[in-house]
Amino acid sequence: MKQRFQGSRRAFLALAAAGGAAAAVPAAKAAAPTVTTRARIVIIGAGAAGTAMANRLVRRLQGAQITVIDPRAEHLYQPGLSLVAAGLKPASYVVSRTTDWLPDAVSLVAERVAAVDPLAQTVATEGGAVLEYDFLIVAPGLILDHDAIEGFNLDMVGHNGIGALYAGPEHAARTWTAAARFVETGGRAVLTRPATEMKCAGAPLKHTFLLDDRLRRAGNRGKAELAYIVPQRALFGVPIVAEKVRMLYADRGVTTTYQRSLRSIDADRRVASFSDPDGGMHEEAYDYLHVIPPQRAPEFVVQSGLSWADRWTDQGWVDCDMATLRHNRYDNIWAVGDVAGVPKGKTAASVKWQVPVVEDHLVAAIQGRQGTEIFNGYTSCPLITRIGRAMLVEFDYNDNLVPSFPGLIAPLEELWISWLMKEVALKPTYNAMLRGAA
Repeated sequence: MKQRFQGSRRAFLALAAAGGAAAAVPAAKAAAPTVTTRARIVIIGAGAAGTAMANRLVRRLQGAQITVIDPRAEHLYQPGLSLVAAGLKPASYVVSRTTDWLPDAVSLVAERVAAVDPLAQTVATEGGAVLEYDFLIVAPGLILDHDAIEGFNLDMVGHNGIGALYAGPEHAARTWTAAARFVETGGRAVLTRPATEMKCAGAPLKHTFLLDDRLRRAGNRGKAELAYIVPQRALFGVPIVAEKVRMLYADRGVTTTYQRSLRSIDADRRVASFSDPDGGMHEEAYDYLHVIPPQRAPEFVVQSGLSWADRWTDQGWVDCDMATLRHNRYDNIWAVGDVAGVPKGKTAASVKWQVPVVEDHLVAAIQGRQGTEIFNGYTSCPLITRIGRAMLVEFDYNDNLVPSFPGLIAPLEELWISWLMKEVALKPTYNAMLRGAA
């Protein structure tokens, strides 16, 4: 394919590094003034959203008591899991220490949250601690419900042709172990996604594209069948992107089956069973199976009455305003990241735009005024289509494409520069976001 860009590899690399950072950082503004306060702020979760939030608030609020609650010793760079599962990065590429990113002024409670009492304004941990708050930020991420798939457990990943890249760095590496065997031998691959909302909905598409490319590079594409079987009626939530992916899959010989949900696995027979909307069951033989389980909010969100009562009732996402991310019933609570009950936004790129919105409204609440910042649903997916090529897909709540480089990088073209933004520029930008600098 003819590229829009001309010039040396060095020019490409320079543009990728500069462009990736520019895409993630808003237009320069004067530094917001600090606010003196004795507010008690509790942040549930030290993932991308919670950590970025903590760093920004420490800089913005003088005298605030900020506490982060999270039991995880390791911070995971989740956008890198697709690269690990394709054999392009080691598991260590996505792992760092949680404490490496948190500022000294923040207190870390390394426990799991058991309950929130939004009326008493307390958070209880499983270890028995009870923390009072004036303002609460709910950012625990989500739960991968592997138990919802009968016959499956994480010990199976990497063996007998089973992969599951979402489960973490070691499982992503073991996914590549299983996928690499398939690349060598060929056979039938069955690739799935859940019926629920999910983090980075482009990940299963990327994995399919990369598996196809790996097979071609090994000279074994003719010995393999790739079947993408999903519960949805389309391949992506944005229609124009879904049509582009459909065309690419057709061109590369990936068969697609819609409205089928993975229900169970018989690993001994290497058969996966899928249900259809009419209650029918369909068996699919596989030599390689990629599992992405249903996803939901942590149980405390539902049990504490923070979730929606009339939508996503099986998943438990936090009941919040889609523009401000403020809870619709408790005005001193906000949700950020994967757990937020909004139509778009379960990506790290979305977190980057959500965090300043919540900061603005929280600081405004401390000052007794109304915030002004709005989250428009910005979501970004550097959709890898082969090693060295990707489409930089960016969109909003209304499914409008909102490219960061209009006229320069076409969002639906497979470009090397878009690949570099994923493979080279994205992680430094993500790290800057964690520090509160982007």
